[in-house]
Amino acid sequence: MTVAALKDVEVDYGPGRALGPVSLAIEAGETVALVGPSGCGKSTALRLLAGLEAPTRGTVSRAPGRGETAVVFQAPTLAPWLSARANVALPLELSGISKAEAFRRADAALARVGLAGAEDKRPAQLSGGMAMRVSLARALVTEPKLLLLDEPFAALDEITRRALADDVLDLWAASKPAIVFVTHNVEEAVYMASRVVVMTRGPGRIAADFAVAGPIPRPAHFRTDTGFRTTAEQVSAALAEGIAA
Repeated sequence: MTVAALKDVEVDYGPGRALGPVSLAIEAGETVALVGPSGCGKSTALRLLAGLEAPTRGTVSRAPGRGETAVVFQAPTLAPWLSARANVALPLELSGISKAEAFRRADAALARVGLAGAEDKRPAQLSGGMAMRVSLARALVTEPKLLLLDEPFAALDEITRRALADDVLDLWAASKPAIVFVTHNVEEAVYMASRVVVMTRGPGRIAADFAVAGPIPRPAHFRTDTGFRTTAEQVSAALAEGIAA
């Protein structure tokens, strides 16, 4: 089942084109990475899929219904005056769920991302990795069919990035939403995705689309596997060609 799709989409900013034409279908349960040079329109494509922006031309289709799509941005975007529990509960309360039930679900979501015991902490009391986990919990608490991640680990150190990548894949295994995420890191894309879509320089178009073999969550030492290394090299080569195109 297709949960979201771009069909012949183009986006213009001012006198110039920023994206397209692009056609991309996201199927239920798949994890898709978008990689490409800066300014190619990766984040624009994500905003189109989220319904946060309309295309200049072409069509966007998404799974209908409140809470079917959740977005995690590069910055955690947490309300600084609210506790972790209240931040996670916020989308549920806005949808009409009682505070008691929203808090119960928020506590469960925080436990899923490894933050049991941190429910009462405010954003200023959290490390960067913990704040990103709260953002993930807030996105997952609505049990979305489509989870969109816009470079969520870019500001984090390598060890935290890798730990959160595994956390996201573990969370995917529990409920299997479709995931689309933007990254500049080729190895991160190949590690996290069942499919890597490479975009050209702006205005971004799709240069290549690679299937990534292997189970998700990834087994230990997956990054040293010959198949992983081969796919990463193929993605890197396609990226270089896309930049030159």
